[in-house]
Amino acid sequence: MCATKSQRIIAPGLHEAEMEVKKSRFIGYATHVDSWPDAQRVLQDIKNKHPKARHWCIGYQGGADPVNERSSDDGEPSGTAGAPIIAAIRAEALSDTLCVVVRYFGGIKLGTGGLIRAYGGAARLVLKDAPVIICLPRSSVTLTVDASYVGVIYDTIGKVGGAVIEEAYGADGSLTVTLTCETNQVDRFESGLKDATSGIVSFHCRS
Repeated sequence: MCATKSQRIIAPGLHEAEMEVKKSRFIGYATHVDSWPDAQRVLQDIKNKHPKARHWCIGYQGGADPVNERSSDDGEPSGTAGAPIIAAIRAEALSDTLCVVVRYFGGIKLGTGGLIRAYGGAARLVLKDAPVIICLPRSSVTLTVDASYVGVIYDTIGKVGGAVIEEAYGADGSLTVTLTCETNQVDRFESGLKDATSGIVSFHCRS
């Protein structure tokens, strides 16, 4: 669901990318999530998929105004895994995103700098490869007009890429419609419908 301003979100699905550093495998996963509980469910699914991995480190960014961020180093030295994963999410300006980097230890210690580069690199790799959708803000509009204009209403809604949420016919021959469309199309829709109905349409609310 889009917020009140445009957002960059990852396209549906669990996206994956892998890299190897000194025999350790780093598998990055990225997906769009609607909430922290949703992110926790995805994380558990990934753990179930990789039960023999050494670490499952995460970065999560959700919501807006304020943004909710969570991260975990999952046993790696503090600041070497979760922080670079979060930094990768911020760098892509993504909203409502979970990124998990799974590590299979290869027997060679990487040191603090090596871990930061490896976890950050795996996160950047999967986040850059994941397709992104620009989610534009939408508004709802409720209006009433004589039912004889039903064809005009739906034609105008179609021109602005809107969608009808609810419609109701009144005993007096009126039609009340609630629709949604991109916020930047609301003025165009209202002015177009006023012209088409010679101004007799009544707009009740906009949100």
